Amino acid sequence: MPKPIDDTKTRGIHELYAEDPTQADELTWGREVDPVSRRGFLKKSSLLAMAAAVGGSIPFADKMPGGLIPAALAQSDEPFSIEGKEGLVVLNDRPLNAETPAHLLDDDVTPAKYMFVRNNGIPPELQSIDVESWTLEITGESCNNPTRFSIAELKGKFKHHTYQLTVECGGNGRAEFVPSASGNQWTTGAVACPRYTGVRLRDVLEACGIKDDAIYIGYYGADSHPSGDPNREAISRGVPMQKALEDESLIAWSMNGEDIPYQNGYPLRVVCGGWPGSVSGKWLTKIVVRNQKHDGNKMAAPSYSVPKHPVAPGTEVPKEDFITIHSMPIKSLVTFPKTGLTHDKNKPLEVRGHAWAGDLSVKEVQVSIDFGATWQKATLKDAPNRLAWHRFATEVQFPQPGYYEIWAKATDSDGSTQPMVVPGWNPKGYLNNACHRIAVQAV
Repeated sequence: MPKPIDDTKTRGIHELYAEDPTQADELTWGREVDPVSRRGFLKKSSLLAMAAAVGGSIPFADKMPGGLIPAALAQSDEPFSIEGKEGLVVLNDRPLNAETPAHLLDDDVTPAKYMFVRNNGIPPELQSIDVESWTLEITGESCNNPTRFSIAELKGKFKHHTYQLTVECGGNGRAEFVPSASGNQWTTGAVACPRYTGVRLRDVLEACGIKDDAIYIGYYGADSHPSGDPNREAISRGVPMQKALEDESLIAWSMNGEDIPYQNGYPLRVVCGGWPGSVSGKWLTKIVVRNQKHDGNKMAAPSYSVPKHPVAPGTEVPKEDFITIHSMPIKSLVTFPKTGLTHDKNKPLEVRGHAWAGDLSVKEVQVSIDFGATWQKATLKDAPNRLAWHRFATEVQFPQPGYYEIWAKATDSDGSTQPMVVPGWNPKGYLNNACHRIAVQAV
């Protein structure tokens, strides 16, 4: 069974900002978000939590700048860690968000320890999760026979299926947009392709009866809103029925043959590979079958939405001019070597990585060492199943000593190719699929 994250310190720190959820959402570990403005007085419960975290009272707590992490904690020799994870870079700790450096994503099947963490809310306490009593409710205005299933009933009543599925945050690559887009500043590591086991979402929905007017499903989870408001969902998104009824759309309890990691949705989650990871709800407790587009939290623009038409960087886009993101775009990642390598120019260098294309497949991957002036074709393996990433590999030879960048560029089955530069700016920094590049020094 997964172990709980040791977040005693960070929980105390960020309860300070519960009265300003925007501040909490934007907080990045070890950094001042806004060193000048103050976000109001601390609640008594928050002050007590902070005092417990630093080991004493705080006489001037009312003068503490909003977003400032106390030096006693910020300068601690104890590293911030996530139980069960290794090498992840923490971007935010309430809610917890952490990405995986590219070189740690070299496995064909992403190990649990390298699976990125993207939380919109606060997970249920691990100690409170009882697998035996956990239930999933299937309901909604377009469900004929609303039913509640235990996990044991899901396992016993429906056929099990296993698929390797690419899950990627819609904001992966956000850090490259100029001007900056709001949200966690992901670079390249908010993606993974583990192997999930569960039952088909379709089988469960059909067992409960899908009405003819059904057009969408939505999910609800046991995570709570960062503000602590019990009347606000952390996130409640969904997909059109066509996506929900695909073979690969799962209600999963297992990842890589073991329990789903705590921070990745234990004990139950829905997985709809190839679309933004936000549609794959974690700590799953309810699925609703809708006769309209689902209207849960973060379904409305600008969340997980992009402008219908190209806009100039920095443009304020009216909400009615957004469209919801569905399939993710063609993308690739160099996972070997690690950027910054020094290499003997007289020897060829193996280059490998992964490419994926949302609902589509990958047709080709090319690699360049001259900033895209010329390209060489890489060997591309078939994906193990639909919606999984493809492995690519090749060798490059450096003509002389010097600084090089290895670029990767993938093309999908519809002929769309990754851009060499950051694609069209959008207010939330979604869908950056520019060519990935790493640095190598040839000597």
